[in-house]
Amino acid sequence: MNTLTQSAINLLKQMIATESFSGNEKNVSDIVVNFLKDNGYEPEQIGNNIIARCKDFAEGRATLMLNSHLDTVKPAQGWESDPFEPINANGKLTGLGSNDAGASLVSLLMAFMATDNSNLGYNRMFVASAEEEISGPNGMYKILPMLKQTVVAGIVGEPTGMRMAVAEKGLLVLDCVAHGQTGHAARNEGINAISIASRDIEWFHSYKFPKESPLLGNVKMSVTQINAGTQHNVIPAECHFVVDVRTTEQYSNKETWEHIQQHIESTATPRSLNKNASAISMEHPLVKAGLSLGLETFFSPTTSDQAVISGAFPTIKIGPGDSARSHTANEYIMEEEIENGIEVYCKILEQLSL
Repeated sequence: MNTLTQSAINLLKQMIATESFSGNEKNVSDIVVNFLKDNGYEPEQIGNNIIARCKDFAEGRATLMLNSHLDTVKPAQGWESDPFEPINANGKLTGLGSNDAGASLVSLLMAFMATDNSNLGYNRMFVASAEEEISGPNGMYKILPMLKQTVVAGIVGEPTGMRMAVAEKGLLVLDCVAHGQTGHAARNEGINAISIASRDIEWFHSYKFPKESPLLGNVKMSVTQINAGTQHNVIPAECHFVVDVRTTEQYSNKETWEHIQQHIESTATPRSLNKNASAISMEHPLVKAGLSLGLETFFSPTTSDQAVISGAFPTIKIGPGDSARSHTANEYIMEEEIENGIEVYCKILEQLSL
């Protein structure tokens, strides 16, 4: 295990030192591909995505996907060091993407390799995806049609403290426009689009959907951006605002959007309807394997590639690190978290029967 952990940390350091913002993961993708090749695998590179099959892959057997993502967000303000310089001190590795989700990716990769030729009775497929942070078309969306032809279940690596997320809220982003009529601010002219938007924004803050999920709670709606007006003395004819909606399995994203549009004056245009909420049965072999190891289950409020995969095959979301560190300055992972991640992943694979 010490050798695997050190190998994982060395690879993660290379990844941290390589800029891999969403859509520009080519260099870090090459690093992981070369690592796989050096260890006797024949990975496929599809765009910036990577697919590698276990060495004992056999047609006709069930296939388990081991997935995490290659991309990172841009550094937040407040970094006390260069976010692209991996700093390893006292068992703490600091650097951009160390926690989200580099630690999960390298830990899954080590477990993939460590359990190869172990006669587990099912195939393993390591998948490193691109554009997860922006839900881009060239990430999981691009490779999912190929994956779902053979994959029957999957593990999605994200920082969860090695707890199993068995349900995950979906994501619906709405670009809203309140339509008014321009006029001079000094006279009683025009229809102020900001006033219309204000009424709708208050609705978003206070409204509760009729159906509450026993797993994921209420649909959560947050207005996160707003823009209106050209100058101080002109009544604005339009007010643009963005709403982040976290959906549950009680409503599809399409149903959620249609329900919202019935209640507001502004027009709401969804950026995508694809990232629906997901859930896996507590009786699924993956969940049972985790429970047999004493792993805790929970319901995740954050969204990942698990939402893209939803409907294609069931998944659990689990990985080393803490979601609260994601997208923050001075992001870090502890070496012991990586070691534990590799160990738990290996035990899940060994316990699993597909």
